[in-house]
Formats: sequence, structure tokens, C-alpha cells
Amino acid sequence: MCSTLLVIRPIKLAILLGLVVVTSCHPPAPDAEGQRKTLSLQFIDSAVIPGNDFARYANGKWLDTATIPPTEYGAGARWEMDDSVEAHVHLILESAAGAHAATGTITRQIGDLYLAGMDTLSIDHRGAEPVEPFLKAIDSIRDAKDILLFAASQIRIGFPLLISQGIAPDKKNSSRNIANYYQFGLGLPDRDYYVKKDSATLALIAAYKLYLTTLFTLSGDKPAAAAQKADQVFALESQIAVIHKTNVELMDPRKNYHKMAVSDAQKAMPLVGWETLLKALGVSSDSINIEQPEYYQGLNALLRSTPLDIWKSYLRVHTLDNAANYLSHDFETASFAYYDQALNGQRQIKPRWQRLYYIIDANMGEALGQLYVQHYFSAAAKQRITELVGNLQKAFAARIDHLDWMGDSTRKTAKEKLLSMTVKVGYPDKWKDYTQVVIQKDRYFESLVSAARNNYRHNLAKVDQPVDHSEWGMTPPTDNAYYNAAANEIVFPAGILTFPMFDVASDDALNYGGIGMVIGHEMTHGFDDQGAQFDKDGNLKNWWQKDDLIRFKAKCEQIIRLYNTFTVLDSLHVNGRYTQGENTADVGGLAIAYDAFKLTPEGRDTARIDGLTSDQRFFLSFAQTWRKKVTDASLRTQVNTDEHSPGKYRIWGPLMNNPSFYQAFNVRPENAMYLADTARVHIW
Repeated sequence: MCSTLLVIRPIKLAILLGLVVVTSCHPPAPDAEGQRKTLSLQFIDSAVIPGNDFARYANGKWLDTATIPPTEYGAGARWEMDDSVEAHVHLILESAAGAHAATGTITRQIGDLYLAGMDTLSIDHRGAEPVEPFLKAIDSIRDAKDILLFAASQIRIGFPLLISQGIAPDKKNSSRNIANYYQFGLGLPDRDYYVKKDSATLALIAAYKLYLTTLFTLSGDKPAAAAQKADQVFALESQIAVIHKTNVELMDPRKNYHKMAVSDAQKAMPLVGWETLLKALGVSSDSINIEQPEYYQGLNALLRSTPLDIWKSYLRVHTLDNAANYLSHDFETASFAYYDQALNGQRQIKPRWQRLYYIIDANMGEALGQLYVQHYFSAAAKQRITELVGNLQKAFAARIDHLDWMGDSTRKTAKEKLLSMTVKVGYPDKWKDYTQVVIQKDRYFESLVSAARNNYRHNLAKVDQPVDHSEWGMTPPTDNAYYNAAANEIVFPAGILTFPMFDVASDDALNYGGIGMVIGHEMTHGFDDQGAQFDKDGNLKNWWQKDDLIRFKAKCEQIIRLYNTFTVLDSLHVNGRYTQGENTADVGGLAIAYDAFKLTPEGRDTARIDGLTSDQRFFLSFAQTWRKKVTDASLRTQVNTDEHSPGKYRIWGPLMNNPSFYQAFNVRPENAMYLADTARVHIW
């Protein structure tokens, strides 16, 4: 799961609050409700010794037979959950499109936006016409000031260029929001791609340059000129990459907090022109937080040294890139070839409706979410999850009480933080307002821009205002979860509360091994290498006694060393330092979920079901929820850019450090997953 909020590539989601009228549509349920679901015993490969490879023991027969669909980059439990959510959403979209609901209702808005997006004949006929005003504006740029003003105009419609802006709680004053600015500007996934020389990276660079060339060609350039411009843009991005921090450096919240007066930023970076830029962005504030000032200082220098024509080519191609998925088929195909095929090994583009779902969710997610939870998330599910969270908090508190490495003062503060966590389940209590969004069934691109403007406008209104803790950072259909350090909250959208992660009618072994581990994972994020730097109110503030903090950091180093030993592909290893927060949360989450499971009658029962003890079923449920098979391309991209470890090691790591797993499956010193007790990580 996530410790940070989900980022979706289409027009970015902004956050606001408000009430809207819900007009019901009535899609049929695609599956029967209330049927008890259980473990997939047919997946177990009994020829494998559990202690040698529990991931294969629990899922081996599935791994041997599962195939990755051509429209996906992987298969497994998470994809099956997505399929379930998407099937529900598809019915909602089709029903809304045919409902003829009253004007102004969310059903009408969602239905009309879906119809607009499905009208590929009109979209293809228009070609690049929707972005031509932007391209003309780029042609008229005369200097660095104009470059930044154009970037600001694009940010306001959800197309970030050069500047990445986010309105969020001030890390050192979490009760109020502040405008934050982050490094940006690259087309490859990460800075390191621009300097690596291995064959996989070089192939990806070639695919990226081809994508840029294609975009230039589609917008009117001759092939030779397009290729030359692509090379120039790549060379500029290579210079931008140098001023980016590494993924590991970005993980330290203290080193990425630089609150400063706008006047000081203006003096330090006059070509960025912070005063003019912020005015263009609509931000009226005396101070901002520049998370990576090195990037903006470097950008200031590049604005001076890089020829204007190259900047225009850069802005042109990245404007087309931002818009590609909302333009004609040839643009969308080019985007797919790079982002899905080259980066992730996906062979075929997803069906049109499926792509539209994620675009609609990114732009009007809480409108769609209202319709989703109305039909597919029960009060019983919300109550059951709330009960699980309560049990996990009790189990976590008990574990803190028995930590042998933590002193009483730090222990007391840690428990206060744990018990202060806000829990959000299913969907928001208040919904965002989309009444100002104008949907035109014959203007798909403009409809999305209207939604993006609406999101930006309401997000902008939060600058320097008190934080509203009722807001959500994910939409209800999202198959994910998160911990938000600034609010000390854990959030579980309805989309993740789906089998095999969770089933309201299933037994405790399945649910605690599945969603229980996820709940524990998100709780532990409050106490990982990053979360542990925030207090119970969400402020970046040290609450640790000195000796306890030293011992905690030593244990973090231990988990880094363990995960560094895991080999993914050939010589490609897990980056233990980059993934340490997620690994800590995985190890702690499973341990807490197990202790909470033992608080239930089933967890204490010695009876066997299907020949398995309750403990064995708990650990099997856990391993089966992380069952996955992915393309090599996707795996490489994940290791390079994702703070989560690959699926196999999200199973191995927590189990290797869990003594109850050793007992349940008789793990011995000669087994591959065995760690001596002194080598096991005991943090939370």
C-alpha cells in the first residue's frame, strides 16, 4: 500500500469540499453478495517446503499456470481486485450514460463525460485542434518570464510543466496549509535513467526519444526536424536531471522542507521570478515551501543558458505529452507505446471504457465515488473494518508496551500518537463539489479542462487556510490505502475492501491476513523512518529520547541490509534504503495483524479447517493477497522508481522476521527463509 498519496498520470486531481445532489442510477450487481469466500487452496504447491519459499508454496500452482493479459503488465490478486472494481464502475458509467438524469446532477455529469470520452469519431476528427491555442502561445514566447507564465497557465488546467505545485499542511505547522513546490521537468521516470548505460535503460531512452519525435511529427514537424528537436529536448532534460535529488534523498522530510519568504526566493532566483510566477498561479502568500531549492536554483541557471528555441521545443512536446491521452488515436497510441509498452511491457492498450474510468476518476473521482459506494459498499463492511482497526490498535499498543529497546518516555509518546490516529473507511463524510464543472458531450478535451480548473480553483482556496481534516487524498473506488503523516490518519477507500484482501462474510484468518496486514502496514507508517519524525498532530518534530532514536535508527539499518540482499532480476537488487519505509511497514504490519488475529475467538481456536491450523490459514491468506506475476520491464521500472519492494519480497521479508510463522510452518535453520533470532528485525 502507500505511505504517500496516489498520483495518476491524467489531469491531476485537486481537493475540495462541498455537497452535491446525487441522482441515483441503478446498475445491476455483477456478482452475488454474501457468498462466503475463503483461501485458494488450489494454488498451494505442496511439493515446496514452506520455509524455503513461502511465496511459491502458497501460490506455486497459480504461478505455473497464470498468464499476463495483453492489456496488463501483470496478473495476480491486486489485478483481480481491480477487475472487480472496474466491473462495478463500468456498469455505473454505462447506466449513467443512459439515465437521462437531470442537468446538474452528478449522474448527468458522469454520464455525459463518459459519452464525450467514448465519442472517438469526434475526438479523432479534431486531431490536435484542442491544444493548438497552447502551441500558438508557445510560439509567441519571448523570454524566461514568458516561459514561466506559460507553465503557470498550464498548471492551472492540470498540465504541469517545469513547476510542480501542491497545497498541503505545513510540515512544521500542520494546522495550516502552505503552497509547496517540488522538483519536476523530466520525461523519463527518474534522474538516474539519464546517466545509466545498461542495455535496458538505453532501450528505454530510445523508446522515449521515439515518443518525443512522434509527438513533434504529429504536430506538424518534418521527420528530420522532429528527431533533431527530440535530441535537443533530451539533452536539456539531461541537464535538468543533474539538479534533481535522488529517490533516496527525497525520502527525508527534514531535508525536503525549506520554508522561505517569497521575497527571498525572488532574490535568489530572479529568472524563475517567484513573485510574478505565484501571481500567475493565483497564490497569494508571503511564504512558500520549496522542497528542493537546488532544482529551482538550477532551473534559474538553465533559463539563462539554454537557447529560447530549445525551451520552446521542450514546452511544445511536453504540452503534447500532457494532452496525448485526451487527443486523437495517433497521439494516444504514441503515449501507450512509451508509457505502457516500453516502461511496463504491456502488449495491448486497454479497452476505451477502462481508460476512461481512470481519467474520470482522476478528474471527478468523488462524484463517481458517490455512485460507487451507493451500490457497492455496505454499512456492514464499514463496521467490520472499523472493528478490525480497533483490534489492531490494541495489538499495536500492546507491542509498544513490550518493546525492549524503547524507554518509558518515548513509549508513552508513541502510544499517544498511535491512539490519536484518525481512521477513515470507505468514503468521505462530505463530498467535493463539481457544480461548476461544464461537461460538453462534443468537447471531451474542454470538459476535462473544466474539471481540472474546478479542482485547481478549490485547491488554491486552501492556501494559508486552516487544514480541513475531513478531506480525502484518494477516491472511493481506489484499490489502495495510505497513511498521511501531516494529519496522523490512516485511510482505506472502498475499492481496497474487496476480496481477496477483504470479504465481509469471510472468516478472521482471511481478513486479518489480508486487510488486517494492510491496516497494520498503514499504522506502522506512522513509525517508519519518515513517519517517526512527525508527532501525533502531524508536525515535523522530534518526540524521541536521544538513546531511543539511536536504537531505532540502528534497527532501520538492519532492515535496509536485509532487503539489500534480495535479488530481483540478474544483478538487479532491491534498494533497501529507498524501500526501508515500506519494508518497515510490511514487517510491522504483519506482526500487528497477527497479534490482533490472536485476540479473536478464531485466532485462539485450535481446530483445523481444510487440514490447516488457524495460524497457517492466516499466513496463507497474507501470502495469497500478495500473489503477482509481472513483466520484466515493469519489475525493472518498479525497482528503479517505486519505494515498495517487489511482490515476492513483500511476502518473504515480513515472514522471515516473524517467529509465529516459523512455528506455524516448522521453519528450520536449513531453510532458505530462516534467519537466526539475532538477525531478525524487531522494530514494532
